[in-house]
Amino acid sequence: MAGYGTSGTHGHAHSGTNGLAIAGLVCGIIGIFLFNIILGPLAIIFGAVGLRQAKAGKGGAGMAKASIVLGIIDVVVFVVLMAVASSNGGFSWYVGG
Repeated sequence: MAGYGTSGTHGHAHSGTNGLAIAGLVCGIIGIFLFNIILGPLAIIFGAVGLRQAKAGKGGAGMAKASIVLGIIDVVVFVVLMAVASSNGGFSWYVGG
């Protein structure tokens, strides 16, 4: 019989989620649309550390790899946008003549 403030099971249940892999994935997804030069490298860093933790048995290797890929995509998108902005005298939404 479990007393007040105790659980009926002994020990802690192992959760299959890896917090850094999730954080990297979120940064990578949001970085595609907003602040990609900041969130892209963060996604790469979180993904690399999350992948190291996943190899140590914490789980989430797929999310960690996806966050690394999304972080690289974020940085590439930023570089492409800067290249487009710098070509032809700058970037402008004005189309009229």
